[in-house]
Amino acid sequence: MDGQQKEQQYDISEEELKQIQAIQQELIQEVARICRKCGIHFNMVGGTMLGAIRHKGHIPWDDDADIGFLRTEYEKFREACKSELDHDKYYLQDLRSTEGYRWGYGKLRRKDTEFLRLNQEFMPYEQGIFIDLMPFDNVPDGWLSKRVHFIQCFLYRKLFWSEVGSRTEKNPWKRTVYQCMKRIPMKIVIRSYQHFIDAGQRKKTRLVRILTFPTPKGVYGYEREWYTRLSMYRFGNMMLPGARDYDGYLRVKYGNYMDLPPAEKRKIHPVSKLKLPEE
Repeated sequence: MDGQQKEQQYDISEEELKQIQAIQQELIQEVARICRKCGIHFNMVGGTMLGAIRHKGHIPWDDDADIGFLRTEYEKFREACKSELDHDKYYLQDLRSTEGYRWGYGKLRRKDTEFLRLNQEFMPYEQGIFIDLMPFDNVPDGWLSKRVHFIQCFLYRKLFWSEVGSRTEKNPWKRTVYQCMKRIPMKIVIRSYQHFIDAGQRKKTRLVRILTFPTPKGVYGYEREWYTRLSMYRFGNMMLPGARDYDGYLRVKYGNYMDLPPAEKRKIHPVSKLKLPEE
């Protein structure tokens, strides 16, 4: 894509969405297999945890899945994948392993598939059907340091998003800011971000969060115990770990989480290309 050409949205059928979700469950099973073998703790987060409680599986219109790890567990998983991941079928991507990658969390993808998010076709790396692997980092306990940390997280998120935002943002002022941000070499941004992560690991705190993923308004982080005190829940044909206090977690994240959104908001993320495995 040359920056001027506009890709068309691909309309995913109900049957294709079911196939995407089946592949994502397969990816989750691979994560669970590695974690069981290597003694690594993980849990369902976000829409996947909501889906487990409200639907016993995927939210019917959801086209992604989210698995969370405390930072130390994520690093163990990342290292374990070097020898334990089925590299014939899957590949792991994150900032440290994939040139041009611009997200502050990892993705596990299925080979022999394509799943291009609309307006992200230019990203210079392979984009197969995926699940998100979310590392949760410490949030400072102090009143002021917590707020400074929140601003730092916001800035890193915008720096990583700037390559997309500089092409898609409709507001001219914001687009100009993104265009300036994307001129900062990614090697410098990634090095700074890694220092930010490392600095946060010096002291265990009450709250944790995904550093480059937005939180609900007024929320600086989530209770650590939601990622350490776990129970098992049904998700499709699997039993997976999630917060024992799922009600507390889901209310902070979604409010009245058992209420279905209006029909017009039950939408998948727009994509421009889909290729399913040839089986």
